[in-house]
Amino acid sequence: MGKGTRGQSHVQPAWRWMSERGLRLETGDATLAYHTALFSQNFAEIEDIILADNSLLLVLRRGEAVSAALRAALLAPPSGMQALAGTMHEIAVEYGGAAGPDLLALAELAGLDMAAYISSHIAVDYEVAFLGFQPGFPYLRGLPRALHAPRRASPRVQVAAGSVAIGGGYTGIYPASGPGGWQIIGRTRSVLFDPQRDAPALLMPGDRVRFVPL
Repeated sequence: MGKGTRGQSHVQPAWRWMSERGLRLETGDATLAYHTALFSQNFAEIEDIILADNSLLLVLRRGEAVSAALRAALLAPPSGMQALAGTMHEIAVEYGGAAGPDLLALAELAGLDMAAYISSHIAVDYEVAFLGFQPGFPYLRGLPRALHAPRRASPRVQVAAGSVAIGGGYTGIYPASGPGGWQIIGRTRSVLFDPQRDAPALLMPGDRVRFVPL
């Protein structure tokens, strides 16, 4: 395997080094497709691939550099890549009331009554873009534009586990109780993260989610 260094000219503008071993790739809407393509090829120099918001972080093994084969994969046009279809999950949600204290305010912000807001939120199937913040916390892509809303100006000290929330253009679900700044619209009894399970996280990147009102 050929060796390289951080400053070599073969690194394209879409990449940038985050550390001696971390390479960030801007992927936009093709993040999951790039992840599938890179993961499936099992490059020996890659220790881990971490999904984030419209980007991937490639963590290289110590002493390794970007090989010619990996460079070619990174420069391949995303139009030729396909993300694997993940598992579909139906998540039952209690909307509003004590379970969703921000629902009324968000409905008013969207110019909807609460019933119409809930109908809009459950009308689409969401895709897990990536996990972050807490173990198993899914960032769900697909939120209707009319429901986009900023995070709270003052985060809550305590958010209940299972809270379904809005943060910008994403829907998320809090796996565990703790502080949080997203707008809470409901709550589910589904267990998002359990370290005793074979697969601790219920949802994985590429999975799809359909919310069902209780």
